[in-house]
Order: sequence, then structure tokens, then C-alpha cells
Amino acid sequence: MSDATLFTRIINREIPAVILYEDDLCIVINDIAPQAPVHMLVIPKQVIPRLADASSEDQSILGHLMWVAAEVARDAGVDEAFRLVVNNGEGAGQTVFHLHLHVLAGSSGSPMFSEADIG
Repeated sequence: MSDATLFTRIINREIPAVILYEDDLCIVINDIAPQAPVHMLVIPKQVIPRLADASSEDQSILGHLMWVAAEVARDAGVDEAFRLVVNNGEGAGQTVFHLHLHVLAGSSGSPMFSEADIG
């Protein structure tokens, strides 16, 4: 199983993680290197390496990930002000090639936030 991504190994319970939310399509965990006071990852169980690799058949899972992001933000009490970030490709900072959404909230002073992006 050497081709499995870090996230696949977490989904398969090969690597421990605190799972904040789970359903048939995805899981949500806290980022191990948070860039904001609230930094959760919404990860589909289906491996899609990058957003640009998604096909038309993936539309429903992509919509579901957005819905889950809003739900976990609401559960965390940050639904009034949070950001979603998807890094697509190495040049955009993607380090794990298994699509995931970053849910960030609680600070605009972290490296993931720049002055140009706020507002």
C-alpha cells in the first residue's frame, strides 16, 4: 500500500488522527501544522489528486465537500468568518496529492492570509 496518500492512510485508520466529522464521502481532521487558530481539513474518501483532476462525475462530491466545510465551521463557531483554501498543484503549495479543503478561521495574521487577500 505504498502508493496510498497520507490522507488515505488516515481514512483507512492506518495512521491515527482525531476525526472531527465523518460520513460516507469524507472526513474532517485538524491540520497538524495549523496556519490559523481554526484550521481543519475536509478530505474526500475518494482520491482525487488535484482539483484540476476532478471530472464531471465528481461534481456531487465537490459540492458535498463545500457543504461539509460550512457544517464544521458552524460546529466550530466560526461560521460568520472563515476561509476555504484549495491548493492545486505543487506550484500552489499542495504537498499531499489527495484533494482537500482547508477551513481557516480566527486570525488574519497567519501566513495563509495576506493583506491583499483580506476584505
